[in-house]
Amino acid sequence: TAKPFVTHHNELNLDLFMRVAPELYLKMLVVGGLDRVYEVGRNFRNEGMDMTHNPEFTACEFYMAYADYNDLMDMTEELISSMVLNIKGSYKVQYHPDGPEEPAIEIDFTPPWPRISMVDEIEKKLGTKLNRNFVEEAARAQLDEIVAKLELDCPPPRSSARLLDKLCGHFIEDHIVNPTFITEHPQIMSPLAKWHRSKEGLTERFEMFVNTKELCNAYTELNDPERQMQCFMGQAAAKEAGDDEAQGVDHDFVTALEHGLPPTGGWGCGM
Repeated sequence: TAKPFVTHHNELNLDLFMRVAPELYLKMLVVGGLDRVYEVGRNFRNEGMDMTHNPEFTACEFYMAYADYNDLMDMTEELISSMVLNIKGSYKVQYHPDGPEEPAIEIDFTPPWPRISMVDEIEKKLGTKLNRNFVEEAARAQLDEIVAKLELDCPPPRSSARLLDKLCGHFIEDHIVNPTFITEHPQIMSPLAKWHRSKEGLTERFEMFVNTKELCNAYTELNDPERQMQCFMGQAAAKEAGDDEAQGVDHDFVTALEHGLPPTGGWGCGM
């Protein structure tokens, strides 16, 4: 998640927050019986600005009951590759990342796209096995040592989630040109994603990257209210430790899950 903009309603003496995403509200609609919902709308995140980030931006999110992250990867691949083919007449495009006068790079959207398991790939690039019980201090200390040796910048708090994110950027994201799915993020990085059906400690999540930039984020939704509360509490502890981007506890959403969220796939893409 992200740090919100905060304001105050004087008449009601109430602090209000501009939304960082419509995710929880849309999933509540699925709980209410709307099996497929979407929104194209504004989000607001009180964070930095650069060439690829703006505090106010438009995103598309959809939630589809009885779908999972594998279905969403297939849909993403078909949607974007077919758009490129119909607009450009080819799956291969020339892109000038530094402006029209600078050299172009070729990006190939031809499906199928590579699907890279995050932790497996980090271990492969490191040439060593990680302690995958990322909630333990021993695992965090191992990641901290690795990040320090690589001289990667990771300001406090140096949590397992933040350290893993730095390693993913260094070993995977920064080397992607053609569209690629990074999959199976650890649960500690994905408080709203469902645990992986066969890989302990990981989730059924993916991010789609092109030319080192994230375009889509999606996952099989966590629909167990007890596990969701545990993840929220872990995020609250991270926020207390100084992580401004950690998720808070949303008791209303947990109550909604107690009424029953069907197996659902959720997808978001910046526009």
